Amino acid sequence: MTGEEGETEALAPTPRMLAWSRNSALYRLSRRMMTERELSDAIARKAKQKFEDISDRQVKALSAAAVEFGRTMLALDDTAYAEIRTRSSARNGKSKRAIGRKLIEKGIDREIVQQALEETDDFLSALVFARKRAFGPYRRPDVEVDDKRHAKEFSAFARNGFSFEIGRRVMAMDRDEAEEILADRPFV
Repeated sequence: MTGEEGETEALAPTPRMLAWSRNSALYRLSRRMMTERELSDAIARKAKQKFEDISDRQVKALSAAAVEFGRTMLALDDTAYAEIRTRSSARNGKSKRAIGRKLIEKGIDREIVQQALEETDDFLSALVFARKRAFGPYRRPDVEVDDKRHAKEFSAFARNGFSFEIGRRVMAMDRDEAEEILADRPFV
């Protein structure tokens, strides 16, 4: 065996490494939904810890094998992940902007993120956010409303990615109107 053949063999992952990669992917995907990039990064990180003297090329091959295994098992789908995460986040009072930023951080393609956000209604999410934070129509009756309080509430809407217009609409509502809108328009 020449030196070049030995180097080629060292660059390819061993069958033991590939089996570990599949088992690790299966374990991770059975515990929670992941994006392709999250799974790839997790496998790469763990492979470096588990196997001594593993080459970067072997790490990449193990990550790619894990992602492909996840796709084959239909347990890894960035489009489904984006849709599910978008609906869940909107129900929890997150704005389109905040949801999109988080999905992009997780490695979801921008086109997939835009498609997932199409059905989301920022106004309904803003109402949920106001209810959680006791702002606007959900403010307790004993809380004094002054300019400082209004500025604080508008700032919270802005920090969480809601437009000024949406914040203004929510703040102008009364509690009964807000509850009626949330009851009549359930989230998708």
